[in-house]
Amino acid sequence: MSATRVVITGLGVTSPVGGDVPSTWNALLEGTSGVRALTEDWAEQLGTQIAARVAVEPDQVLERVKARRLDRGGQLALVAATEAWADSGLDQAETDPERVGVAVASGIGGITTLLANYDTLTEKGPRRVSPLAIPMLMPNGPAAAVGLSIGAKAGVHTPVSACASGNEAIALGLDMIRAGRADIVVCGGTEAAVHALPMAAFGQMMALSKRNDDPTAASRPWDKGRDGFVLGEGAAVVVLESAEHAEARGARVYAELAGAGITSDSHDIAQPDPTGAGVIRAMRLALKDAGMGADEVAHVNAHATSTPQGDVAEAQAIRTVLGEGTSAVVTGTKSMTGHLLGAAGALETVATVLALHHRVVPPTINLDDPEDVGLDIPTTPRELPDGPLAALNNSFGFGGHNIVLALRSV
Repeated sequence: MSATRVVITGLGVTSPVGGDVPSTWNALLEGTSGVRALTEDWAEQLGTQIAARVAVEPDQVLERVKARRLDRGGQLALVAATEAWADSGLDQAETDPERVGVAVASGIGGITTLLANYDTLTEKGPRRVSPLAIPMLMPNGPAAAVGLSIGAKAGVHTPVSACASGNEAIALGLDMIRAGRADIVVCGGTEAAVHALPMAAFGQMMALSKRNDDPTAASRPWDKGRDGFVLGEGAAVVVLESAEHAEARGARVYAELAGAGITSDSHDIAQPDPTGAGVIRAMRLALKDAGMGADEVAHVNAHATSTPQGDVAEAQAIRTVLGEGTSAVVTGTKSMTGHLLGAAGALETVATVLALHHRVVPPTINLDDPEDVGLDIPTTPRELPDGPLAALNNSFGFGGHNIVLALRSV
């Protein structure tokens, strides 16, 4: 447990259920699904023809010239980061750039730029390939764009750990401040991979839901009728500060990022360890890092992707760590947003922070025929009690990555 306290002072989101934090939060509380049928011609050949695209197109928010120089994932990251920075009340002119860092993750990177330019190459020749293709498609492109926008000079980083990437970026931000490398870190995740190739590839893995006739009901964590996850896109960013720095400037604080637990399964490139040992260890390490007891945890935002094996295994891990009969309120917000891959953990961190801040947990929707997993998983918003609160946010990814964040109310 570090002596340096780290707090969250800014939030930014663009998601399948809202174009900013207020609209996204309201939609989550209302149980609104962002999953829709795809209308592109290429979707007709796929087994899965649904996805969760962002509610507001990034070119409606960004300047046209700026948007054209970024991959879609970079556009989304910049939208979320701009909101988070403004929300924090930080003034770039008054901050020391050498004390400002960035950690913005992606699970896949600029895949739509890569594929579009390959199509251009094969159809029109090499002279028609965009000169901006490399900075647009490189995985660190979104982080670089965010760093340039705020003048960050303490380091700009891009963790890549599949579906755990967003949480790993936030854990890295925590480490940067604790290590004294920065006073402020803008961190989160972004993903824009709703495209024929990644969807076909996920489909070949039998990972995606095929509930094409009922898109809003397709993502259904812990429901016996679940048949895979729904691919989503979007970005979420949080502004981390040392508590000392935030207090000195009189910042509004949403919550404390109290700790992180990071482990790897070393089991399989895609399948999680069936024993859940790595997940259990990550949760326990997060609690230890935060100086938190299992009995303090009032809320868990679960990874809960709506896959047949993953949901039940995670539930078992939660019970093992928090205790059988735990009173923690557990939710799976992917039931509404779909799975944002490298942005998922960051979006769910924002949801966890707001649950602590507003003392209400969003529901899990589409839970019509629930598995008996021994957890309190409400299907309507659930108020949290008065007094100090603690929460965990779980993220796991292909490759055996397990990242758990521990947060406290303030």
